[in-house]
Amino acid sequence: MAINKFKAVLGFVLVLLISGCSGTNSYGAQLPYDSWRLGFFAPNYMEVWIETADVVDINDRWFKRAMSGVAAIRTPPNLKGNPRGWPKRPGAGKGKQVPGADLPRFIYVRWQSLAEPQTYQAYIEIPETIREVMLKGERAFCKADGKWITGYREAITVGLAPGGVAKTWVHGGCLDAIEVSRVQGKVVKKGPFDGNSAGKYYRPPNPASQAYIDKFGIPYDSW
Repeated sequence: MAINKFKAVLGFVLVLLISGCSGTNSYGAQLPYDSWRLGFFAPNYMEVWIETADVVDINDRWFKRAMSGVAAIRTPPNLKGNPRGWPKRPGAGKGKQVPGADLPRFIYVRWQSLAEPQTYQAYIEIPETIREVMLKGERAFCKADGKWITGYREAITVGLAPGGVAKTWVHGGCLDAIEVSRVQGKVVKKGPFDGNSAGKYYRPPNPASQAYIDKFGIPYDSW
């Protein structure tokens, strides 16, 4: 009886080890990490509210509203911030993990550019070359804790700018960002909230953002 119990326990341990080595997360996706992250940000003062960001993975599964709400933004006091262009090292933005998703095939995002105001939508394709990058472990030094690790680019960040521009990067916590694409979105003719708000937007820009726009305008040509 003791031998049978030992064999049963040993078999269970082997199953766990095999499962762990396969890279399959608890939802069945073949990834070297539990899930990847989707985040969004906007240039300084150019506020954005995301109606929906949907993901379609390589298995053609649709993850609706994988992210929604406000995008990350900085509004430095005294109008000292510079919204022109994109940062050399974009951060993670405001976002969420996408549990259950395999590698992304494309991302659909519909957002309100509160600075203008205007509503846009864009389709962001994630090419095979970028998906290969997301699976590749790289030796990296993390300055935060002074340790060498094997890191993965398991995060996708999208910058949303006035005029309907969507700029995308893939990156990891201790790995440099790689540019994915720059997509020109289209105006949503129905307006905000899919035409169900009588033309009213989520809210007007905050006072600091509005003050910058009133004084300097919107630098459309910089994104």
